Amino acid sequence: MPFQWLRSVRVRDPALQETSYPVLSKDRTVLLHRILDLKDEDDVFLAEESLGDLIALPVTSEFLSSGIESDEAIELVGGYGVAFHLREPADFWLLLTDKYSTMKILEGFRLEHDSISWKTAKTSDGQFFEAVAEYFSLSLAGELFCESCEVRDSSYYIEERIHRLESFLSPIIPKNISVLEVACGNGMATQSLHRLGYGPFTMELDRCEMCQGLKAGKLEPNRSFVLDARLLNRFLNPGSFDVVVGFMVGLIEQVNWNMWMEILLTASNLASRMVLYTIYTRKEADLIARSLDEAGWDVSIIDNRDASGIYDQWAVQADRKG
Repeated sequence: MPFQWLRSVRVRDPALQETSYPVLSKDRTVLLHRILDLKDEDDVFLAEESLGDLIALPVTSEFLSSGIESDEAIELVGGYGVAFHLREPADFWLLLTDKYSTMKILEGFRLEHDSISWKTAKTSDGQFFEAVAEYFSLSLAGELFCESCEVRDSSYYIEERIHRLESFLSPIIPKNISVLEVACGNGMATQSLHRLGYGPFTMELDRCEMCQGLKAGKLEPNRSFVLDARLLNRFLNPGSFDVVVGFMVGLIEQVNWNMWMEILLTASNLASRMVLYTIYTRKEADLIARSLDEAGWDVSIIDNRDASGIYDQWAVQADRKG
């Protein structure tokens, strides 16, 4: 997928002079444009550089403290944010959002700036999250927040594993349901979900892995995001998906089990029906199964070993009780 329409701009404000922002070119419409009802030729960007930064709002806070010179603004009704039309350092729209932060620094902003020409637009939790995810995915794949790309080799996809996982998942995961895949890597295992007809949301902590999958066209920009899984509940409500999956999670050992337990329990809380995690060893399966059982799930361990003995050898399936 080409990303030539991405370019960067530097803010001239002294407080932010070292910050490079992505600006969307004039020949591509993204979800943020639709929400804000902007023209195709309008440029729009977010202040922060990652989904995780939308919690602490480091750049947004600095920007607000430096003062905003805007002639018009669009308020996203319901506390989703405000888009300001700015003319320096170029003509563009800047979207600020404190939707995912405990610091509601935009509250009352409209009342304090009645000299600006205000409009309103409406969105929803799901629509807004997809738009933000798409924005950060395209920015990531465009290498806008990287000093250099350390990994230039083609992404690594093993067809045998994808096909085997597809056969394994087919009788387990119901059809026509919503899916979140955690720790998706470069999207290799995701291909099995695509082939089964699912359009999963995919999450990964390693931005380089995510970038590879996006560049290879294996991950959907509006359904992929980089985040620490322990922060999922800051962005998504409990039960947001029917099923949560994770393939080859770990390696899980006793020394890092507390971290993985928090990751998996936080992710599992987003599933309304079922979770399914594959791992390498029976020991890992036992740890996950015990934790989910203690959390109130109906748990079973599946022996999925094959001759190769590498990928997805064991699985833990857990269903919501009741």
